[in-house]
Amino acid sequence: MTNRRKFLKIIGGGTIIAAAGAAGFMATRTPQKALAPWQPIPYEDPRKAALSYAILAPNPHNRQPWLIELIDEDRARIHRDTERELPETDPNHRQLYIGLGAFLETMVLAASAQGFNAKLTLLPEGDEGPVADASFEAGAKADPLAAHILNRHSNKEPYSDRRLQPSEASALNDYASLVLDEAKVARIRELTKRAFEIEVKTPRTLKESVDLMRIGKAEINSNPDGIELRDPMLEALRLTGLLGQDTLMNIDHPGNKAQLRDYYAMLDATPHYAVITTRTNNRRDQLDAGRQLMRLYLKTTEMGVGVHPVSQALQEYPEMAGEYALAHELLAPQGHTVQMLLRLGYGPEPIPTPRWPLETRLLNEV
Repeated sequence: MTNRRKFLKIIGGGTIIAAAGAAGFMATRTPQKALAPWQPIPYEDPRKAALSYAILAPNPHNRQPWLIELIDEDRARIHRDTERELPETDPNHRQLYIGLGAFLETMVLAASAQGFNAKLTLLPEGDEGPVADASFEAGAKADPLAAHILNRHSNKEPYSDRRLQPSEASALNDYASLVLDEAKVARIRELTKRAFEIEVKTPRTLKESVDLMRIGKAEINSNPDGIELRDPMLEALRLTGLLGQDTLMNIDHPGNKAQLRDYYAMLDATPHYAVITTRTNNRRDQLDAGRQLMRLYLKTTEMGVGVHPVSQALQEYPEMAGEYALAHELLAPQGHTVQMLLRLGYGPEPIPTPRWPLETRLLNEV
């Protein structure tokens, strides 16, 4: 809160909201419309029922890069929305395919909770073609992880010093490789900070993020994707015209420097990491990595452990090449591809992120 107030003072030069109205303003700033998908409505169609949970899957920059085509009475075809790309930070679409894999796994799990088996046929044959087909058949047994879908959120806060107990680490070993050694954790912390700094100090990658920032209730409700900034103080600056594109792009601005210090402090407050790797790096590998990621998220949710992706060092653009090589040297010396790097620890209760309603992601009705 201290740095946020400094940010307000530096940019605004004074009080933005009258004291008498500040509490009321802040109390009404939750973007309820954008968060409504986290309370799925019941659907008679088992495909829509499962898909209403699948749209809650984690994905890069919250781009929600999925489109769904309903076929006949029992099939769904999943496509990648090519208008939701990240050309600067994800030029090869690897991260987007990981997000699509998380979507597929969430759909399968949610279908099982409805008593249906969503049989997947992966179709990652080309970037313009469909990603997968799913046929729905009755008779499945619910996967226990499905019970945690609505409580799964990325925990982007500082974590405590509390460490995983051996039994807890053992329970997670089936879902990811864990980095528990303190010396190696320290090296990865520095890697994540340098990688984030590179992304922020590379104008075109910073602009990609700035263009996707949704600041305040109105912007988030209108565009429930991208990078949400729900802070009422920042919304007040936005509404008064004091927080625009130029300010957000100016990394030397004192307010932005204060925010960056907070972010680096969060990265420092990381006791463990989780890593997901694949032997090769084709589209099927990326989808499988996303499916594994979703199961890791749900298992940690069950256990009360926080997870936060910090995969900037894995991004494939020229300025990141050195950190990319170091990440693979540290995390996949056997020559595999590191698909995900995630902070792991105990933190405060996380909050849900906005989502487009299912109906906006359907290509058709049957």
